[in-house]
Amino acid sequence: GHTTGPSLNNDKLYKFAYSAEVYVDQVKASLQKSAGYRISSGVDVNLLWRNPDNDDDQLVKVMIRDVRVENVNERPAAKNIFTGKSTEKIIGKEYLEALQRPIVLELVRGKVKNFYSYQNEPGFTQNIKRGLASLFQLQLHSGASREVDISGKCNTTYHVRQDQVTKVKALDSCEIEKQGFTSHNEILDVSTKATSATIYVLEDSFIKSIKAEENYVLLLNSRRKTGAKIVSKQRLELKSVQAGPGLIAGKQVASIIKILDSSYVAVTLVAEPVKSECKKCPSLSEHWQSIREHMHPEKLSKAEAARSFLSFIQSIRKATKEEILQIIRSENKELLPQVVDAVTSAQTPASLEAILEFLDFKDTSTSTLQERFLYACGFASHPNEMLLKSLTAKFKGDIANEEIRETLVIVMGALIRKLCDREGCKLPAVVEAKRLILNRLEKAKKDDNVRMYLLAVKNALLPEAIPLLLKYAESEEGPISNVAATALQRYDPSFLTKEVKETMNRIYHQNRKVHEKTVRTTAAAIILNSNPSYMEVKNILLSIGELPLEMNKYMLSMIQDILHFEMPSSKTVRQVLKDMRTHNYDRFSRMGSSSAYSGYITRGPDVSSTYSLDILYSGSGILRRSNMNIHIFDRNAELHASQVVIEAQGLESIIAATPDEGEENLDSFAGMSAILFDVQLRPVTFFQGYGDLMSKMFSATGDPINVVKGLILLTDYSQEIQLQSGPRASAEFLGGLAIDISGGMEFSLWYRESKTNIKNRVAVFIAGNTEVDSFFIKTGIETTLEVETTLDFISTVQFSQYPFLVCMQMDRVESPFRRYVTKYESLPSGRRYTARRGKAELLPGNEYPLHQENSNMCRVVVSAKSDSSSNWF
Repeated sequence: GHTTGPSLNNDKLYKFAYSAEVYVDQVKASLQKSAGYRISSGVDVNLLWRNPDNDDDQLVKVMIRDVRVENVNERPAAKNIFTGKSTEKIIGKEYLEALQRPIVLELVRGKVKNFYSYQNEPGFTQNIKRGLASLFQLQLHSGASREVDISGKCNTTYHVRQDQVTKVKALDSCEIEKQGFTSHNEILDVSTKATSATIYVLEDSFIKSIKAEENYVLLLNSRRKTGAKIVSKQRLELKSVQAGPGLIAGKQVASIIKILDSSYVAVTLVAEPVKSECKKCPSLSEHWQSIREHMHPEKLSKAEAARSFLSFIQSIRKATKEEILQIIRSENKELLPQVVDAVTSAQTPASLEAILEFLDFKDTSTSTLQERFLYACGFASHPNEMLLKSLTAKFKGDIANEEIRETLVIVMGALIRKLCDREGCKLPAVVEAKRLILNRLEKAKKDDNVRMYLLAVKNALLPEAIPLLLKYAESEEGPISNVAATALQRYDPSFLTKEVKETMNRIYHQNRKVHEKTVRTTAAAIILNSNPSYMEVKNILLSIGELPLEMNKYMLSMIQDILHFEMPSSKTVRQVLKDMRTHNYDRFSRMGSSSAYSGYITRGPDVSSTYSLDILYSGSGILRRSNMNIHIFDRNAELHASQVVIEAQGLESIIAATPDEGEENLDSFAGMSAILFDVQLRPVTFFQGYGDLMSKMFSATGDPINVVKGLILLTDYSQEIQLQSGPRASAEFLGGLAIDISGGMEFSLWYRESKTNIKNRVAVFIAGNTEVDSFFIKTGIETTLEVETTLDFISTVQFSQYPFLVCMQMDRVESPFRRYVTKYESLPSGRRYTARRGKAELLPGNEYPLHQENSNMCRVVVSAKSDSSSNWF
């Protein structure tokens, strides 16, 4: 009769040669030098039973024999880990016996309806048999279907041409239990591409040969040269057909199976998750002892600190709550903050329970550790609902230190945003935290509370908070309206409704009340950044010339930057300028020292980074705001890597100058606010009030204040991959950042000069390990990248004359960059083959050209300096 699947002849034994190969290498490398291995064997196949009522329902016995394990590429004996070892020695006696026990397939119209094997068989050998059994599944007409095999339930397409069938499996469609996680931001993440194709050649209505190939490619988005590939190949070739055993008579499949072997059970064809046990892995405390010396605070801008941090996280992820607590409780206070960074970044249920049990928020003596814990939560690479729930519970409880209370709610905002970005906005814990923040913001009476909830909203970026932000931006005084306006600035322009733009225009043009320059310039930036209309741009340009001197210069500089950097609104600005040509010379030639400027730090094929720097002064030459931003972006995503804002107000009295109009009553204040990797941190105050300022000024050593110090997990990617030939593969990419940012402000009344200095010291370490794990051999490729660099930003102002001299310098020191690739094959006994290649280079330092006007001024400032020896009191 006609069958729609392959059909075996009665009383025949089909003898096949089978091989399964695995290769692991860099993405572009040819397979001749890859690490990997090959399992080869004979496979005997014969028909046991055919359904008397349906020709197309067959029971087939498949048996593996003569198993060999060898290198996938020729290696000299000295580099061959299998040299002198029998298969039994490599695989182990019990595994080899299991592998050679036959399996039985029920094929109905070419699809595997049932897979019979032994129940207590080791998962590894069972998966190798599943990989072989899945090859026998095929249909003999073109078309698509969803079918189950070792990879799960997958979309599969068949193309049939005469005696050749091509089967293409869409691996990204496979439903299979997956473990792992990806990084929060796409730029920091890893992309994967997976393909699978099998070509069948038929002869005499059965299989003559099968060639299957499966490819996985993993690429680091931020540097696509860095990555790995896994190639898995299977071949089955018919060697001979001999006389074989006869058929078993019977009506029911179940009774035939019972006759064959009563221990047979039907098991799923989908692979079962397996993990080989680590025999010689160090305990958590042994691991900590081996890296402890690299974790001292003064070493936190070295690549070795970032490397140790990553390996420590991997150990913590395998540890119990008790093991973690043992380390936290026994460590000294110099190293504890780094331990807290790592334990919190591990993000396992055990690590969260351990750290929450250890930290007591009612105790002010551990507030440094509480803050490190909270920031690590804010930077979490894949936070879950449990984490937000735990923080909300802490916030409702007693917190001794007010700054920790603030940090806690600000971090809750960051977690709300991360969970919402991942479709988690409707989770109960997220709904509760959102409600808490919005309700308290609405009811808050004290300025400090208002500011704290505004900063939480600035992280959460909830669309429903926009009306509240507008209210605070327009009707509140300086600092509060400032936070509300900068929060609006962080929203995607698509959320900024007509109402938002009307409010920003009223603030900028002061239609209802007088606003501070800092808030007005933020309002202008929001208008110009969110697809402004012709009239909006025209009104802003007409206002230039009527503004206070320094604000005038600042706005002018902002407009020039939009044009020079070709920002989205530059077309409209050009159009307006063309139409206004008649009366703009006088308006656009005002003097002053404020400025705004953007430029590229790096432009790469995958990722680029830009800096923007703007500085606004008061009319008497005192800094009002300096704002330094670094953004990283690729084709479809953006990351606000850092922002450091230094704000000052009411400092005119120090140099006996007149405050600007509308700013006569401002309290003396200076402080700093930072955003790091899209998370707004708690602002730091340098001084508040005239008395505080004077006492600090006369003791000013110019010692920098530490703003951020610690270890951050940036890239956190872990995926398990089930290969169709049977083994499991895993891909892990971790990227750590050791960071030390400090900032300071000094005055010299004698030289009528002030100086702000921000030093960003960072080290990045990225480690990728892609490994295929068969119980008797592991093979893989490890890639590491490391770079250490320092970015200095110094601005010097001399206010002995007007316009005062301002010199801004942004320098990057030369930076060592190292990368290594190691391919390996290893046996559980410890015998190992490795091939390592590396490259170290020094990336040249760079002075960033801020703008021509600035370069000219720096020459004057530097020459004025050499005339008078500058000593700061």
